[in-house]
Parts: sequence; C-alpha cells; structure tokens
Amino acid sequence: MSNVNNPHSQPAEGQHGAPAPRLALLVVSLVVLVLVVLGIVGVLRRKQSATVLAERTTEMAPPTVNVAAPKQGAPTAEFILPGNVTAFTDAPIYAHADGYISRWYFDLGSRVKKGALLAEIAAPERDQELQQAEQALVSAQATAKNAQMQAARYSDLVKTNAVSQQDTDNWLNQANATTASVRSAEANVRRLRELQAYEKVYAPFDGVITGRSIDTGQLVSSGTATQMFHLQAIETLRVYANVPQAYSQSVKKGMKVGLTFLEHPGKTFTGTLVRTASAIDPASRTLLVEIDVDNHAGGLLPGSMAQVHFKTATIVQSYIVPMPAIIFRSEGLRLGTVVKDEKGNEIAHLVPITIGQDDGATVQIVSGIGANDRVIQDPPDSLVDGEKVRVVHPAANGKPNAKAKENED
Repeated sequence: MSNVNNPHSQPAEGQHGAPAPRLALLVVSLVVLVLVVLGIVGVLRRKQSATVLAERTTEMAPPTVNVAAPKQGAPTAEFILPGNVTAFTDAPIYAHADGYISRWYFDLGSRVKKGALLAEIAAPERDQELQQAEQALVSAQATAKNAQMQAARYSDLVKTNAVSQQDTDNWLNQANATTASVRSAEANVRRLRELQAYEKVYAPFDGVITGRSIDTGQLVSSGTATQMFHLQAIETLRVYANVPQAYSQSVKKGMKVGLTFLEHPGKTFTGTLVRTASAIDPASRTLLVEIDVDNHAGGLLPGSMAQVHFKTATIVQSYIVPMPAIIFRSEGLRLGTVVKDEKGNEIAHLVPITIGQDDGATVQIVSGIGANDRVIQDPPDSLVDGEKVRVVHPAANGKPNAKAKENED
C-alpha cells in the first residue's frame, strides 16, 4: 500500500533508466570505430606488403649471370664457320595427271638415272577422252576431204558455166571451214596425248630417291597437293656458309676450302668456292658463299652440318672462352656479354661470333669480341638481347664474393 500511495516512486524509476540507451549507443560507436581503425591498418599493411613483394620480385626477376673477361689466345690465320650441306639439285616430284597409282618402281634410297620410269598413273577417263578425240578427228578429216573434193569439182565446172558461182563459193567456204575443224581436232588430240603421257612419271635427272609418298591404288590429282617422290642429286653437294663482313675480302672464287664433319672425325674434305652473293646481307652483315664438294663416293649426306675452314689473308687476334658460353641460335652462333644501358642498368648483349679451333672444352673466337668484354660464362637458354641481368663476379677461389653473396641473399 505504501508503494502505491507514494507519489515520488515512478519518477525515481524513470531517472535511473534514462542513461541506459545512451551508454549502449556509445559502446556500439566505440566498437565500430575500433573495427574501422583495425580495417584501415590492415589494408595499409597489406598494401605495403604487396609493394614490398612487387619490389622484391622485380629485383629478383633478372637472371643471375657469371661474367669474366675472355682469355687472349694465339694469333690465327684461319676461321671456322658452320655450313649447310644441300644437294646440288633438289626437286619434289608431283603428279600432272588425275588418276590412281597403278604401279611404282623405286623406293626410298634408290639411285635412278635420268629418264627412269618412277611410277604409272591409271586414268581411264582421260584414255576415253583421247579415243573420242581421235574418232572426232577421223570424222573431221573425212568431212574436210569431201568438201575439198566438191570445191575442186565446182571450181572446174564453173569455168564452163555448168554450175553457179554461188554454189562454187559455198563449197570453197565449206572446204576452208572443215580444214579449220581438222586443225582444231588435231590440236585436241595432241593435247590429250600429252596429258596421257603424264600418266607415266619419269626421273628428271640422275639422283637418289629421298622420299616416297605414294602407294598402289592411291588417288592423286594434278598439282602440288600430293608429292609423289623427292629426288636429290648428291654426286656433287653444295655447302653454304655466311662469312662475316670483316673477312669478306679474304674469300675468293676458286679458292680451296677444308670441310670437316662430326660423322667423319679426323677426316678433312676439300671443296671449291664457286660463287658468292656479291652483296653483304644487311640483317646479319655477312656474305653468303657456296662451296661445291665432290661426293661420288657417297660418304656425305645432304642436310648435314659442316665445319668450313677458311684461310685469312692476315693474322688476327683470337680469344678463348669456355664452350658452355656459346649460345646456339637459328640465326647463328652468339656470345652473351654484359653492357650498361643509358640508365646505368646492366643488360645482356648477344653478339654474333666467328669461331676458330675447338677442343671440346674451350673454343677460339676470332671475330665478335674484344679483350675488355664481359662474357657470360654459362648463359641461360632463355637469355634475350637487352634483358636486364644480375652480375655475379667470382672471387679467386671460384666462389661468389661477399658483395655478390649479399645481393643473392
């Protein structure tokens, strides 16, 4: 009863309950603020880590290379270039008639003479066309003969006014027209006979069958769609080499050149320089030369690689580098060196070289580098010209020095 009649009991309860919502709102605001601050700090740290990682990745991206100056070798009067060996005459043989292969006579590796029958093509449609054309020629000749006889007869009768001049002129015109028809039929017969002759495929020169792509019953068509045989003349071989511009005046037509091959160790073949391109290739700065070598014994194979030994007119300085430093590219031999670009960065520079003597472990360089060049000793296969590199300078004991080791770490 006292609680009900006390007029101050309700307001006292409202005064104690009013601060509660404000306190809760304050707590929630503080929690949200803390979360926002933590999120911002996390984003900044992640961004800084990504930046550091990118910088570290960029720093470690260039390949690490070991460089050294080339060793000075003995002066030499000879330089060696790679040479491509090709057949003196090389011809793919295609069909010039549509039909089926009825028979072939020579297989891979066979030696053939010029004019030898290589294969026969069965073309019954073409044969029927020829027979039809020959019969049409006989008919045209008979018609022309009759027209000529009538024209001659009317020419005699018109003199006595036995026939009209118009009838005579008609037979004369018919004789001329049928004569033209005969010539046309004869030309068609010759055309079909020539096409029929292509049903037999002959060797165009003496050589060796180095490829056969047909078999009995195979359908072939006229053109370059199906190569029947590949024929190469190998009694004399052509060897092509690219002579650097610096030695272009040392090579002369008629000079004798030594040739060595990996498959003939210790043996040197002699070839004759028969012609040059008479112009320097602006892309490679080299002079293309052709050397012919006798191969009647059949010991050399077209498509192989030769080492061509040229004698120089003057003694040149040579340098010695390890064999692993040589880079083999499709455009020729290259040597990797390290130079600085306009920003001071160390980059790789691939230079074309000419080699001299080769003992398997080291190779003699007679053109392409100098004594002060920094040669990459064991370049990676993926090295490209202009690529940024990290240089390691070996100490006297052959291990990286402290500075290089620190850079690697």
